[in-house]
Parts: sequence; C-alpha cells; structure tokens
Amino acid sequence: MDTEISRLIQAELERQRHGIELIASENFTSQAVLDAMGSCLTNKYAEGYPGKRYYGGCEVVDQIEQLAIDRLCTLFGAEYANVQPHSGAQANAAVFLSVLQPGDAILGFDLSHGGHLSHGSPVNYSGKVYQANFYGVEEETGTINMDKVAQKAREVHPKLIICGASAYSRDWDYKRFREIADEVGALLLADIAHPAGLIAGKLLNDPIPHCHIVTSTTHKTLRGPRGGIIMMGKDFANPWGRTTKKGEPIMMSAILNSGVFPGMQGGPLEHVIAAKAVAFYEALQPDFKTYGKQVIANAQVMAQELVSRGYKIISGGTENHLMLIDLRGKFTDVSGRDAENALIKADITINKNMVPFDSRSALLTSGIRIGTAAMTSRGCTEDHFRQMAVWIDEAISNGQNEAKLSALKHEVNRFMNQFPLYS
Repeated sequence: MDTEISRLIQAELERQRHGIELIASENFTSQAVLDAMGSCLTNKYAEGYPGKRYYGGCEVVDQIEQLAIDRLCTLFGAEYANVQPHSGAQANAAVFLSVLQPGDAILGFDLSHGGHLSHGSPVNYSGKVYQANFYGVEEETGTINMDKVAQKAREVHPKLIICGASAYSRDWDYKRFREIADEVGALLLADIAHPAGLIAGKLLNDPIPHCHIVTSTTHKTLRGPRGGIIMMGKDFANPWGRTTKKGEPIMMSAILNSGVFPGMQGGPLEHVIAAKAVAFYEALQPDFKTYGKQVIANAQVMAQELVSRGYKIISGGTENHLMLIDLRGKFTDVSGRDAENALIKADITINKNMVPFDSRSALLTSGIRIGTAAMTSRGCTEDHFRQMAVWIDEAISNGQNEAKLSALKHEVNRFMNQFPLYS
C-alpha cells in the first residue's frame, strides 16, 4: 500500500467532511458513483464507439457505454449523446473542432462577465485558434441584454454562438438565442455545465429544443463524476454539404463523434463513463427533482440574507444554484482573494471570482462566487444556508482576526458533524 497517498486521501476526506463546501462547480457524488469510478473498468482500453472499437474485449464496456448514452438521452429528451469527453472543456473543444475552421468567428459570453475560458478567452485555445467576439452584461442590471447580443451577432457574423456561463445567476433565453443564430446563419451551442442538473429536473429553461448542440459537465448540479458530454435534441445533416462517398449527407452525429475521437482524445475512460451512467440513473429518479428545487430555494435564501447584510449580488439575485458577489458593494479594501483566504481559515470554501467591470486583476478580483449544490447534497436546507451567510459575513469582516476565524472554524466543524459524508 502507498501509505503516503492513502494518508493524503484520508486528509482530503476529512477536509470535505468537516468544512462547508460552497464552490459552485463542486458537489458530492453518491457512494455508487465513487464505486463505479474506482472499479476494474479503468483497466480496459476501448478506442472507438460501442460496436465499432479498435480493440478486442469490449463486449462489456460496450453495454456500459450504451447504457450511459441511453440514460442521458432519456434524461434530457435528446436524440444523440456522446459520453466520452473527459471534461466540459474537451466537449467544447470537440464541438469547435467539428463545426469550425481555424480563424472562424465565434461569439461567446465574456469571461470577465461570468463566461468560461473555453468560450473564446484569449488565454485559451478557443481564443487562440478562432476569432473570438463577446457579449456581456449591462453594468446597471448585471444581466444580458439580448438586443445587444443580436446587434453584436450582426456585426461579427459568427459561425458559432455560445450561450452558457460559469458565473451567471440568471436563466437563459435559448429561444431568443436561436432566433439570433438563425438570423446570422450561425450554429448555436449551449454549454449547460453549471445548471445541467436543474435543467434535467425541469426547473430551468430547456436548451434542447432550441440549440443545435448542447455540452455539459457531469459533476456540478448533475452530481456525477468529473467529465463531459455532448448532446443534440435532433440529429441533422451538416449545413456545409459534406457527403459520403455515396453522395449521402453526413449527419452531425457522425461529425461530432469524430470530433471527440479521434479528433480530440484517444481511449475513453470507461470507469468514468460507468460512473456517469450511475449518475444519470440517479438523476432520473423522482427525488432528484426535489433535490434541484432545494438547491434553488437554498440559493435564493442565502442571496437574500447576504443582500440584507450589505453585499451586492450581480443581477440582484439568483434563479439557479449560484451567485456572484461584488465585494465592493460593502468593502473598499477587501479583494476576492482576501475573502477566500479568510473563509478558508474558517473552513468555508468558496472561490475568488472576477465581477463585471472589475477594477482588480484576475489574481486578486473584486468578487467571490458561491454555489449551493454541494451543501444541499449534504442535507442542508434554508435555515442552514441563512446561518452560512452569517458565518461568511463574520469571516470576511474579521479577515485579519485570527482568533475570531479560529473560533468560527470550530463552530463550522461542530455544525458539519450533523451531516455525515461517506460514513
């Protein structure tokens, strides 16, 4: 046994057990998901797709992967799904590779306003390979102005429009985005990595009927293993007139599949795909919608409590599982990094985050991002989240007071004892 790694894994488990986890992109999987990920399936190499592998001995993993595909299609009402991407960013990269040429124009949500690196950020491949253009939020409202999105699309004529974010607390108007995409002749991609579980529970707008392609992660609100997926509501013939040797149109499903393998990656992680299948099964159960409702209720209560304590939430509130907080609404000299470090000392984990029109750098930031999915999985409800908001305020307000932060940590640890994890 590797005692050093075993000790560190145990230390991480203890950290997760005793601290409050409020990072919006994290969650706690079920024991069944963990068991699948830690199974013998990690030993099997399986380049290709079910029934079309480049290796022998794939009879069992073919069934597992097909089960994951079928469950995912049922969960979202999709006609096509690919469960092989190793992450959400790789799912996006595979889509870009499939539908774009280097130098093509894309239109995505600005990273500094709550978007994602893989939607065209200049430090990411998507901003290096493609001509990236952006829309953002209004400074006054903190929300996206769809008329300005349409205006920007008419200016740049993108080949692909991306809707989706990593730090935007409002729902998305996929129908209007599709109207804009159709007007300028663009394909529309929805990246639902954050709200996927809430969409699966029919609690937020559904992108499947409106967007040509949908990508997501499988952790976050879907509460599965770390990984990515690609879906389409309906398969369709590629819009560029590509045909087979027989002159038949090549369908987008075939193009997307080839974008993942061999385009972006080699052998799929069949142990992770099995864990995805378990998570999709769990998300199909009636209690998953109940969980999603609680996630949103908890987020709204926490947002209200923080606002009552003087914090400014971008867009004024939340309709999903997260909120982006501009600390400048209450403090003049506290950065996002300061807040993150103070909260860590109290065993409360959040992440510093840039806010729209930020006056600080990405390493400092003026904001923090908070999400409720993980602690809802632990069993926390509205009153618990009100208390968490109190502790957040106390920790940030006493960021230089080591004794106060230590006392808060003990209080947090006692609180978390009532929510056992992997007991």
